[in-house]
Amino acid sequence: MIFEREGNSTIVYQENISLLNFLENLKSAYDKLKNDHIIVNLFSFSKLSSDDILEFLELSNMHRKAKKSFVLVTDKVTYDEIPDEISLVPTIQEAMDLIEMEDIERDLEL
Repeated sequence: MIFEREGNSTIVYQENISLLNFLENLKSAYDKLKNDHIIVNLFSFSKLSSDDILEFLELSNMHRKAKKSFVLVTDKVTYDEIPDEISLVPTIQEAMDLIEMEDIERDLEL
């Protein structure tokens, strides 16, 4: 698992591992990431379904309750195929833009 920090966000990458193993590793590393916005880059997975994306729902909800963004990045599944609780975008740049917008929304709610 590779972590790349950019500002107040951490991008998580993984190569050559199953999705469930990746998710378990991410949960294990969560304490190191919990204070950052998290971008999960899923481009290393050649096949993904909406059910695969739903595996991240619990972690996403927990992170968002802590007032932090949790964004999945893949072009294998569209945001129309998943529930609104999960943030999904097709590029890292869009993930960064989404986090910026969510930060502004959180600031306005104060």
